[in-house]
Amino acid sequence: MTDQSSPTAGLRPATMADVAQRVGVSRQLVGLVFQNATGVGADTRERILEAARILGYSPNTAARALRAGSTKYIGVIFDPAHSAPVEIIEWLYAVAHESGYRLVVSALTPIRDESEAITEIVGHRCEALILIAPRSSPELLRRAAGQIPIVVIGRGIPDCDFDLVRSQGDSGIESAVMHLAGLGHTEIVYVHGVDMLDGTLRLSGYRAAVQRLALTEQILEVRGDYTEECGASAARILLAGAVLPTAIVCSNDQAALGLSYTLAAAGVRIPADVSITGFDDNRVARLSFMNLTTVRQDPREVGAAAMAAAITRITDTGAAGSQVFTSARLVVRGSTAVPSR
Repeated sequence: MTDQSSPTAGLRPATMADVAQRVGVSRQLVGLVFQNATGVGADTRERILEAARILGYSPNTAARALRAGSTKYIGVIFDPAHSAPVEIIEWLYAVAHESGYRLVVSALTPIRDESEAITEIVGHRCEALILIAPRSSPELLRRAAGQIPIVVIGRGIPDCDFDLVRSQGDSGIESAVMHLAGLGHTEIVYVHGVDMLDGTLRLSGYRAAVQRLALTEQILEVRGDYTEECGASAARILLAGAVLPTAIVCSNDQAALGLSYTLAAAGVRIPADVSITGFDDNRVARLSFMNLTTVRQDPREVGAAAMAAAITRITDTGAAGSQVFTSARLVVRGSTAVPSR
């Protein structure tokens, strides 16, 4: 409820001058309180803070940062249709706060592309930009890097002068295949979303594993990227075949969800009939009804690496572009078991 005793109630946001007028002190004294400066009595400080609370006043941190010569803002662009970025953003917030920075987060939609989002971030005078799994052309990203330091998460881009942070997708998928083989599976299909950016890295891990194990490659290419529909399409193709494989490796957890649901709806038991693995270890994988064996890319590790790269770019404009590979480890749950045949 708005305090009707406020001189600005219902008209405009409260200002520092409004707080000063309510308490009967100078605007400069109010400024000292919000700068946590010494020399203000405890009683006066408490009255100023209480007046600010009643009026709904909060200091303009952006203006303060600009006066100091640094906005202390880092932009983040992500696609909410994908589940993995959400947890990464949680840790970006945490690491940014520890480092004295704030985030300006911009989401993509079917009618709002990365070019528009980048323009908005630059307009907010952010000092660096983190893009999570961007779909833009390398040319657009290189042009953007001429305006603002860029860190890309989850996509390898050759011949770039900005920073890249990627999980070890190849070794992660390889460990999933080795786990299935250790259970006794020899018919292991890999679901490859051909539109999945950086999907070739994970595919190379599958190929390395089957070559090492002297198994036959069984790669199912499906149109789509990180979506559940990609996995559902793969399931329908497999169900139309004569015999199901005993194990399926999906390139991410969302595809594994779509695959699992479609197979289960057709009467296929998981893992009794088919074992399934994913990649990411997102919230869906950890739900009790999924209990998905998957490869975990640690969002905290990814967020910390990306934030460190962004801050380095801000503080050292001459720093060369780097590529950081974060860990990817297998998490075994209930969606895999020894083959029934």
